[in-house]
Amino acid sequence: MPDRHLDPATRRAIHHAVRRAVREALVANAPRVGIGYDVHRFQEGRKLVLGGIEIPGEVGLQGHSDADAAAHAVIDAMLGAAGLGDIGQMFPDTDDAYQGIDSMALLRRTRERIEDECYVVSSIDVTIVAERPKLAPHTGAMKDRLADVLGLVPSRVGLKATTNERMGSLGRAEGVAAMAAATLVPLGELSYEEDHLAQTRPLPGEDQA
Repeated sequence: MPDRHLDPATRRAIHHAVRRAVREALVANAPRVGIGYDVHRFQEGRKLVLGGIEIPGEVGLQGHSDADAAAHAVIDAMLGAAGLGDIGQMFPDTDDAYQGIDSMALLRRTRERIEDECYVVSSIDVTIVAERPKLAPHTGAMKDRLADVLGLVPSRVGLKATTNERMGSLGRAEGVAAMAAATLVPLGELSYEEDHLAQTRPLPGEDQA
């Protein structure tokens, strides 16, 4: 508390300065949450890739990249949480460099971009909406693949599949949609020298010879 011997105006100024500093510290260190959504139509002659896993024997999705709706929803959620726009801004479909690209490569680049901003992905949660094919046999592999690319343990990845109960375009099996939420936590701003020392400093008990 400010010194009671100070005049009221000074005490008020100190009080407000402390509250502002505490608020800024809390906001700076708070987790950030983003949501993402993506939808693609089915297209003959393409492979079906969802969550980084190719599902054999199925018609693929239309898109500039491999049209992995699940991965794209996660990317948008991550970018949204970090305040970095959306997938179309980071990987525009007017750029031939992304023609047919593996969306896991895009997800990995997004993770690197997030970490450049001193955030790390803490968890993601994904729901895929598809009338066909049946995705339950593949959700475990999708979960493991997303976890691997994001540097997470699988228990920090939620992945579910559902149908649209035959309602609307998704219910008519015209395509696949995905929704995702991503939680980011701050890494803290380390200088290059501090980061290098943190990575090279021996852990307790390690041989320092």
